[in-house]
Amino acid sequence: MPKIIQNVREQLLAEAKRQIKEFGYQKTTVRSVASACGLGVGTVYNYFPSKDTLIASFLLVDWKNALANMQKSVSSNLQSTLKVVYDEIKAFSKRNEVLFSDKDASKSYSLSFPERHALLRSQIAEIIKPTCETAKTTDKNFLASFVAESVLVWTIAGKEFEDIFQVVQLLFK
Repeated sequence: MPKIIQNVREQLLAEAKRQIKEFGYQKTTVRSVASACGLGVGTVYNYFPSKDTLIASFLLVDWKNALANMQKSVSSNLQSTLKVVYDEIKAFSKRNEVLFSDKDASKSYSLSFPERHALLRSQIAEIIKPTCETAKTTDKNFLASFVAESVLVWTIAGKEFEDIFQVVQLLFK
């Protein structure tokens, strides 16, 4: 009779995230994750076809939580909405900085970066769009996308919220 293991997917994601933080991208393998969870390698492949899919999956879970927090904060107030977006991007980056600063991981994900960046920008733009109704521009979609890109890039670059907001505010005059 096969053994039944509860929450296998969640265990694998948590262990992969732990190993990335402790050992880095290169030393984290499907075999090491499986072993730490007391599973066979084949079991891991039943859930994730590759190490990169496993890693992308824990990032996705984390990003979806950040997005949900951003979506809960949507209001007509530009500053408060952008502050929550800023805080969530900053926290997401901090939680995953080991992976984002890993050269081996960067090489592996470099081809998909433009597509993923565009997706993040569009998701953030959807959150920001309601606050753009007060702007004088007629192209609210462009404004939301431009502000989303600005907040995303400047936050990751380590700019302070007050500095970002000061520049963004100029776009609404």
